[in-house]
Amino acid sequence: MSIMESMGKKPRRARRSFTPEFKAEIVELCRRGDRSIGQVATDFDLVETRVRDWVRQAEVDAGERDGLTGNERDELAALRRENRRLREDVEVLKRATAFFAKETR
Repeated sequence: MSIMESMGKKPRRARRSFTPEFKAEIVELCRRGDRSIGQVATDFDLVETRVRDWVRQAEVDAGERDGLTGNERDELAALRRENRRLREDVEVLKRATAFFAKETR
């Protein structure tokens, strides 16, 4: 018996990734209204909150809800990465400038 079992907790499931086609299919099943989001999640062994996130994002992408579209999210993430890299570059240049200014004295 593992420690997790003795504590009454389930072991953590490995992170899975899903194709955009699979996500779209799950969202379509939820939108049809035949089954609840919870039931769809259970039927496909998914976490309910993840399915709710997919449905919410599909609504944003379709313009039915306010928020950032998938493309906007990707662009924002890329800009944040670039901004972080540029800040690091500036910091290196500041240190180099200080080093060479000290050497020339």
